Formats: sequence, structure tokens, C-alpha cells
Amino acid sequence: MTRVAVIDIGTVTARLGVSDVAGGRVERCAKTSTICNLGEGVAETGLLSAAACERVLTCVRDYVASAREAGARAACCTLTSAARDAANADELLGGLVALGLEPQVIPGETEGALTFLGVAQDFRGQRIVVADNGGGSTEVAVGALGKGGVSLEAVRSLNVGCRRVTDLFLSREDPPGAEALERARAFCRECFCEELPTGARDAVVGGRLVCVGGTVTTLVAIAAALDPYDPSFVHLHDLGLDEVDELAERLAGLPLERRREVTGLQPKRAGVIVAGALCVSELMRACGADKLTVSESDLLFGLSLAASAAACGEADPVAWRPRLSAMR
Repeated sequence: MTRVAVIDIGTVTARLGVSDVAGGRVERCAKTSTICNLGEGVAETGLLSAAACERVLTCVRDYVASAREAGARAACCTLTSAARDAANADELLGGLVALGLEPQVIPGETEGALTFLGVAQDFRGQRIVVADNGGGSTEVAVGALGKGGVSLEAVRSLNVGCRRVTDLFLSREDPPGAEALERARAFCRECFCEELPTGARDAVVGGRLVCVGGTVTTLVAIAAALDPYDPSFVHLHDLGLDEVDELAERLAGLPLERRREVTGLQPKRAGVIVAGALCVSELMRACGADKLTVSESDLLFGLSLAASAAACGEADPVAWRPRLSAMR
């Protein structure tokens, strides 16, 4: 059994996973998530702000210490949509190197493949569509995990996410007006309808749409009024399209301060949850899905499997090899 640490720095959250991996499976993954909002303003300026970078570095410094204390053998650190988009991402990467990490800005297709690898552990032998609705992008992958490993038919990264849609359409009114909401929906609808990977709709109709990310897990938590959050309840929980639409309408009708008080919703996520719900709703429509399954086995699981394979000198599970930093 190999214990590895993975740090994923996304557009909204920075996350740490410390996992025990054996026999190509994640046996245990202790996860920590911190809303740092790295991508705040990137959709409009194309730049990471100094304040956002400092929030991330402060958070990751604690993550590195936690990984060492937990006995992780090695760590990998990845960055996704916000870092892909920002012209000054190298400034943040330099700060991460100073913390002893070897950060990698991964392409959207790699992010999608790794997320699929993590999610598919619970659906072996099934053809599924996996969607990771994040802050700056949504990765959609179609395929199956069988005895021979992952077989991916298609992976695509689309520039639709809760932070991006909020900054472009929903940040000027509180609560957002009907016109702004419709423009946000139209943006999501157009992108999903035109850019979904080949086979996604057919795979959903004949199989299952599985979604990961802070938006869908939060929607389950709000619907069930979870306090505190219970990952065992959320994992593999189904959400219907009608539920997502109802939640989107309810949340859009509340001013930000009222949204922060909603049970099941982290106050720091209140500013992007409306856009997130709209993204998920339009994704489901584009896929022809009347329901989705929420998974907690996300990118961190896929990264853990890839990091363990690299640490043990085994074959890369999705043709991508992480750069590892020794933790001991």
C-alpha cells in the first residue's frame, strides 16, 4: 500500500487528498477543501490577483505540512482552469516551487481523464459520462473502466464554470435580475449544446451521467439541509433536473447575504452557487439527462492513482505522469 498526497488548485477551491492506494484502487482518501477563489476576476482581466495567489499559497503551505504529518510518501500538485487562463500564472507557480512542490498546470483533457479515472472506480464495466463542473471549466468524459484499464471514447474541456459565469453575467446585481440570469443560461446552453464530446448524449441515454465538483455536492447538501456536511450521504446521491431547476430558482431569488445563511451552503460559495446551478441544469439538458448521480470520488482520486503509479514505477493509468515531490 502506498500513501500519497495530492494537491489540486482549482478556480474556486484548493484541495488536499491524502490517500492509501493498493492494487490500482484508492482504499482511503482523507480530503480537505478550502475556498480560495483563485480565479476571481480572471474571466475579465486574464490575470490572477496578488491577493488570490497569497490566499492559495497560505493554504497550500498548511497542506504540505499536513501531508508530511500524515506520512505521505510523495506529493503531486496540479492547477487547472484559472491557471490555464491567466497570463501571470508563473508567479503563483514560483511560490509553489518555494514550498517544495513541482506544480503542473494540466490541460483540460488531462483533468477530464483523471477525473474519469477517479469516478469510474464505482462504476467498473459500465459506460458512463463523467462531468466535472468547476469554477472556470467543465470537463466531460465518455468511456468505461474495465479489466484492461480506462477506455476513453472522448474527453473535452469546455469554458463553462460557476466562477466564470458569475464574473461575466451575475456579479452586477444582487440578487441577479431575470435578464442577467437568462444571458447566463444562454451562455451555458450554447457552449454545452455545441461542444459536448461525441457520444455523450447517447451514453447518458443508455447509461448514466455522473457529476463531481463543489456545485453538485452543495446542491445535494442544500436539498437535504445537511448540517454538518455528510460525504457518505452525498456520494452516489441522485439529483433530478427538476430539483436542480428548483434550487437554481430559489437561490437566484435571494440576495447574497441571505444565500450565505442557507443550510448546506458554505458562506464562501454563496457568491457562485447560482451560476453553478445554472451550469448543471443546462449541462443536463444538453445531455438529455433527467437525473444525475453525484460522486465524491473525483479528480483527487484520479490524481492519487496516478501519483501512486508514478511512485511505484508502474504504468501511467491515463497516459499522464505527475511530477512528484518527496515528503520525507
